[in-house]
Amino acid sequence: MPKINFLGPINKDSITIKAQNLEEIKSILNKDSDLKEWLKISAIAVNDTIISDINMQLKDDDIVSILPPVCGG
Repeated sequence: MPKINFLGPINKDSITIKAQNLEEIKSILNKDSDLKEWLKISAIAVNDTIISDINMQLKDDDIVSILPPVCGG
């Protein structure tokens, strides 16, 4: 099962989810009202590579990171 990491100010512990693609993960995570807003504005990385294809197939050992926007200098 892919591992989901929530980075930065999302402040959630990592979880594993039984899912075959990012669409399924999004559907599951959107059920959490705290995460729903973060998902609208965050980038997604799989194994440290930013992904734009929500239908990307996942493997059991994949690490999915939810990357909220940050500012800094």
